[in-house]
Parts: sequence; structure tokens; C-alpha cells
Amino acid sequence: MPILFKNALVVDATEFGARDGAVYVENGQIRDTAFSGRVPENCRVFDLKGKSLMPGLIDCHVHVVASMMNLAQNAALPDPLAVLRSVPIMRGMLERGFTTVRDVGGAPVALADAQVQGLIAGPKLIVCGKALSKTGGHTDFRQKYDVREPHRNDHRFGSLGRIADGPEEVRHACREELRQGARFIKVMANGGVGSPTDPIDWFGYSEDELRAAVSEARDAHTYVSAHLYTAAGIKRAVECGVRSLEHCNLIDDETAALAAAAGAVAVPTLTIFEAQAREGEKIGLPKENRPKLDMVRSAGFKSIEILRNAGVKMAYGTDLLGETHEYQNEEFRYRSEVLSSTEVLASATTTAAALIGAGERLGVIREGATADLLVVRGNPLRNIDLLAAPLHNIRMVVQNGGVVIERGF
Repeated sequence: MPILFKNALVVDATEFGARDGAVYVENGQIRDTAFSGRVPENCRVFDLKGKSLMPGLIDCHVHVVASMMNLAQNAALPDPLAVLRSVPIMRGMLERGFTTVRDVGGAPVALADAQVQGLIAGPKLIVCGKALSKTGGHTDFRQKYDVREPHRNDHRFGSLGRIADGPEEVRHACREELRQGARFIKVMANGGVGSPTDPIDWFGYSEDELRAAVSEARDAHTYVSAHLYTAAGIKRAVECGVRSLEHCNLIDDETAALAAAAGAVAVPTLTIFEAQAREGEKIGLPKENRPKLDMVRSAGFKSIEILRNAGVKMAYGTDLLGETHEYQNEEFRYRSEVLSSTEVLASATTTAAALIGAGERLGVIREGATADLLVVRGNPLRNIDLLAAPLHNIRMVVQNGGVVIERGF
């Protein structure tokens, strides 16, 4: 059914900013942004006086299979239970205004296909399959005395990653994920907060291993995303050709300049560290992992400033786990402490869309774009914090031209 949004304040992060418009949607696409013709008889008409119409949000760092904070326990869940636990996580993201997300470890292509086929309500999924980790790296959740078979969870639905050691194993793992439909490759290139035996400053992979992953991704006309914290780890990854730099909390000015020159995109994730600090230990983050959390959390806001000053493009990311998924929109508030509303909005729309290869179709309101749209109280370009309270301020969610969430005006 066609839709007309009249008397709208049309808002996006392009050079047009905010402008008055009447947006006509038909067959899943935006057909006209200044509609003035005869309204078809079967058209739904919404008067948006006093409200904004903006693109659907894109979160470029999620784990929809992570229904538990303790990722070792999550990986061990029986597949049917892990699948069913992911369903409300995806529904919640859609209700918060995220019409597309990039899953950077865990979700299989089949889950993305289930969403496309209408079997699951949720955002469109851009997936990498399982993230790749070395033995003892960020998706190896065995405690130090655990000598059980290391690959036992590699293909479990609830596992965020799989283990691959050496350039040839890395190549093989990349090819397997790409064969199954992965849209990009994810590697764990530093230690991590949630894993037991890897200090934050560990190099997750050697240069040869990183180059093997980058080579396979390029041959498949895609890119590598890397879990990273330290300046040394980021420098190594950028020099090896990694394009998407996740987290980046401990970056420095020199490394940020290198990343900018290489055209890399950063995906900071402030929300997860704040959520883990508040309640992580109560919901499954091992107590002994707290020092690692404190190390990266303390530098998070400064890293945003360093990246901005260097001119590194930043996409929106949250990295939430378990019960903390509900805090997905808090990232808007945290980033607004350093960035302008337009910069933050761009991170969740235009910059995010470019990173996932959908810059002409998503993240903008223009003729020919996919009709993923939000109706919002107020103007997010003046106050981005409006998006931090989605259940109050996001009154409608449109996905592929259909109204999927309607809360009334």
C-alpha cells in the first residue's frame, strides 16, 4: 500500500539537512520527496506536522545471537534455544528504530535469510558469519586449565566466533564463511574484555594472518573488520589492509592519522563498556575481567575526540550483550558529549550505509532509496538525544515501505 507523509520535516545527514517535504512511498521505495500530485485512493496518508521524517537507523556493531553476557555460556547453548533467544533481541532492535544492523560475529546467513523471508521481525542483517580468532584469542573462551577440544563450539549458533591459526587456516575459514554467504570477514586482532586468557594488548593475529584474511576478502570484493583496542594493534591492522576498525579505545593521534589516510572507518562502541561497568558482573561478566574493562572504558570518550580530529569516518556501533541490548540507543547520548548532532546522526545513517555498501539505498531520504524510515518527535539535528529515548520519541518505524511499528502521534 502506498504511503504519503505530508507536512514532514525531512531530516537526514546529507548536505540538505532539514527541509520541509511531502514524501511519497510506493513498492518499498521513496518515489517523491516533494509530492504535490493527486493522492491515490489506496494510499495511507500521515500528517507529520511537528514531527520529523528521517532514515531508519543502522547499527554497525551488534551480536544478535549474544543473549547472555557470559559469552562462553552463550556459545554452549543448545542451538534451538540460542536461536529462539535471538528472536526478541532482533525485535527489540527494530522497535528502537534500527531497520538494518551489521552483525560482526555470530549470526549465520540463514538468520539474515529468515528475516528477509518474513519469518522473524527485526532489522535487515549484514553478517560475517563467525568471527575468526587465534587459539587463546577473543573468541576462545576456554579457561586456562581447559584442555578440551578447542573447536567444539566453532559452529554452534550461540558462538560469536571460530578458531583459526596460521595463514592457511585463516584462508580456509574465510573461504568457508564467504561460501556460506558472509558479506565481509571479521577477525579478532587484539585481546578482549569478555574472554579469559588474552590481555587487551595482545596481537590477535600476525601480519601474515591478517594479510591472508584481507587477501581473501578482496578476492571476494569485500573487506575485513577487526576487533581492535590498542594503537599498535590498529596500526598493524591498517598497514595490512583492514578497512573497518572496531572499538579503537586506545588509539593515539599518529595512528588515527594513519587510519584516516588509508580511508579506514572506525566503529567505536561506548555503550557496552558503560553498561558492563554498571551491571556486567551481576549478569555474567566474570569478576576477574574487570581490570580489562576499566582499561578500555577509561579511554573511550577520548578516542572519539582523537578520531574526529584526525578526520576518520565513524559509524555507529554498540556491541551489546545479554540483558544490555536494551541500551542500544544510549550511544547517541554518549557520542553527543563529543560530537555534534549531525555527526552522530551521520554515524547511524550515511556513514553506516556506506560502510555496509548501501550508500545509495539506505541512510538517506531521496528518490529511489529504500523506504526505511522513522517518524520522530522533534528534530534530531537539533537534539540527537531524542533518539536515546526511542520508545517515547520514535512514533513509527517503516521498513521496506511497510509500517512495522506504529505508536500513534
